[in-house]
Amino acid sequence: MFVVDTNIFVYAADKDSPFHARCREKIEEWRRLDSPWYATWGIVYEFLRVITHPRVFHHPWTAPQAWGFIEAILASPSFGLLVPSTRHIEVAADVVKKSTFLRGNLLYDAQAAILMREHGIKRIYTRDTDFHRFLFLEPVDPTV
Repeated sequence: MFVVDTNIFVYAADKDSPFHARCREKIEEWRRLDSPWYATWGIVYEFLRVITHPRVFHHPWTAPQAWGFIEAILASPSFGLLVPSTRHIEVAADVVKKSTFLRGNLLYDAQAAILMREHGIKRIYTRDTDFHRFLFLEPVDPTV
């Protein structure tokens, strides 16, 4: 079990990225898996925000194009979205209290990290080095 972060979806979608081929290949591989793999709704919406942003891309996608990409991911039989459980408040409180480095934009990453801990998932495929700060996670860069 693992989570795929926003940047991997963005690179897989962005044909101009030097990481496009590798990330696209990995997503296609994961879509064929029998074992579960995940994202969060936060990751989905962040993907939508980034890929449609005119200040990020010279040719940003339209919202319907971006949603089509997400629909293809959601159609993968082994793919799921992590959502808060009845333990969410307890896990969030523990992570926030123990992670003295949390502030600003890192709190966004904390949302995914907390959901992962809550569901017993350690591995996240990402190029975002901030996930290394969460010692209970195992960040993996699929481009290396």
